[in-house]
Amino acid sequence: MNDTQVTLVGCVATRIDFKETVNGPSARFRFAVTPRYYDRRTDAWTDGATSFYTVWARRSLAVNLAGSVSVGEPLVVHGRLRVRDDPADGDGNRWFSADIDATAIGHDLNRGTAAFRRVVKTDTPLMATQKAAVV
Repeated sequence: MNDTQVTLVGCVATRIDFKETVNGPSARFRFAVTPRYYDRRTDAWTDGATSFYTVWARRSLAVNLAGSVSVGEPLVVHGRLRVRDDPADGDGNRWFSADIDATAIGHDLNRGTAAFRRVVKTDTPLMATQKAAVV
């Protein structure tokens, strides 16, 4: 498969929008990426223009993302780049947007610490076990 794989380093710009769909859990958020470069004229580090991406996560990645990430946190996102070309609006303007279908998301440990907790998968749903104990 000839997909464009990208790895982005940036910060969460919006809250995680988590939904249960007929195809399984899904989550999305906006991701801000601001490049930094050393400007020799000013002899200082300078921020470039910020780019925004919509990051999509599915299945267990979506569930873990919703329980682990909040606005402003620095992340590393890896996944497939999808560029959408939306048709012209009433004024004749065409819109382009960049989406990332994430395959991996993690906190950027250059900017802080994190504590990993493994998710234990069970054969029986947790709610079914709780209901059986109540009866």
